[in-house]
Amino acid sequence: MGERSSGASFDAAYFDRFYESKKTRVYGKAQIAHLARGITETIAWLGGDVKTVLDVGAGAGLWKSWFARKKPAVRYRSTDVSAYACEKYGHELRDIATWRARERFDLVICQGVLPYLDDPSCRRAIANLAAMTRGFLYLEAITARDLDALCDREKTDVTVIARTGAFYRRELAKSFITLGCGLHYAKGGRLGFYELEQSPADASALMPRGSRASQ
Repeated sequence: MGERSSGASFDAAYFDRFYESKKTRVYGKAQIAHLARGITETIAWLGGDVKTVLDVGAGAGLWKSWFARKKPAVRYRSTDVSAYACEKYGHELRDIATWRARERFDLVICQGVLPYLDDPSCRRAIANLAAMTRGFLYLEAITARDLDALCDREKTDVTVIARTGAFYRRELAKSFITLGCGLHYAKGGRLGFYELEQSPADASALMPRGSRASQ
């Protein structure tokens, strides 16, 4: 998780409220297990093969636990900017706005991180995510619209930068094809997608002939 716009730290109190307390947490193991199954099975359906994973802003380690239980052969790496989370859950202490690994990953996960970053840091973070993504990116970033219309404010940290979705789409479009439901695919990758599997802006990226079968 990146630096808060308010400057507060991601300390024990933050994690207790949003991740560890059953009464106030955003997600628990069951929700992340459901999400992780959905994402990995969708990737498999689209022809992807997940052997390496980078989890940026890994927080309470729920994805880490799921991969360890369900896909132990996957090489999983996790980072967080919170010293508390890194010590408690075993992540590398990294700031995605200033750090990128030399290796590239089949799946990069970035859930709930970008809204904490100011605009220049957010742009750098997306560029770093892109540089490390060989295949798929799963991204969750709430927008101003989400905060206004959808989010449960009792279980959502609202001390974030409420940007438009257009900001994220514009930055992501530099490096990714948008597939929907938070999934994006690195431009120039080996996979192709049917027109209606992509956002309209990406539909001109043609599928390699014969790479997918259809009824």
